[in-house]
Amino acid sequence: MKLKRAYNPVRFLCVLLFASLVMACEQDVVTVETENHQQAIQAWRAARHERLNKPDGWLTLVGLEWLEPGETRVGRSADNDVQLGGGPDYWGTVVLKDGQLSFQSLDSERVEINGHALSQSRLVPDTEGEPTVISSGTLSFNIIFRESYALRIKDSQASALKNFKGVDNYPIDQSWRIEGSFIPATEGAVLEITNVLGQVYESEVFGTFEFKKNDKTHQLLGLGTRDSEKLWFIFADRTNGHGTYGAGRYLYSDGMPVNGQLTVDFNKSYNPPCAFNPYSTCPIPPQSNRLDLLVLAGEKDFHPDSY
Repeated sequence: MKLKRAYNPVRFLCVLLFASLVMACEQDVVTVETENHQQAIQAWRAARHERLNKPDGWLTLVGLEWLEPGETRVGRSADNDVQLGGGPDYWGTVVLKDGQLSFQSLDSERVEINGHALSQSRLVPDTEGEPTVISSGTLSFNIIFRESYALRIKDSQASALKNFKGVDNYPIDQSWRIEGSFIPATEGAVLEITNVLGQVYESEVFGTFEFKKNDKTHQLLGLGTRDSEKLWFIFADRTNGHGTYGAGRYLYSDGMPVNGQLTVDFNKSYNPPCAFNPYSTCPIPPQSNRLDLLVLAGEKDFHPDSY
């Protein structure tokens, strides 16, 4: 278990930034007003399915293009720096200069900036708030930052979305709704998290969830802050690659710890975005969150008919 202490203001800001990014990876937090566990999980799954079906969801990602400083021409024509699958031949130019991003449109009649016909605009990346969206027809892109800037490209008519029928799940099993002990982390403790690109970040650890299953004690480190409504777990188990997604799954707790106790329902374990497309930048489970346990609950592996 590799925990560190945040020791300076700059690093602390980076920790908060990464925490906000990974916990926004997909907010599968659904509050269901029912005491019936079966109904609660069914409602959670329905809401999850609805989010995956959104026209700008994870199933619509069709590209990830890294930006170099200077000008990047974007459009359908092959002589652009980034060739898109539709819209006008020349959408415009993305400019990256001194850490600032902007877009200069070459076709403001067919290319919109946040839904408006504008000739140019500053581009807000996902690390600074709601990202600016450049769109034409079914295609769109926005800027993400993962150590460097990239275009995240989406198509609301992507084959993966059109062919989506749902995600298989294990049968609902209330025995996987587990109440365990919660051990608070030391103030300022952080955990190194690696994403699928091999980039390493630090995220603030709120504490350890300790629970018993199959006569053994298991532990998971929960990510979050005092302002969190739920704790986030990036975990792996012995079903990975044998029924569930090979790189692990994600899970939110049912609320925050109360009197040293925390409830975690593994029926709500869900696939990371990387299970649905090859263009996501998902965090992968740290060594401390690799369970020696078959978690036969939650979502199974997903195999899209087409990317």
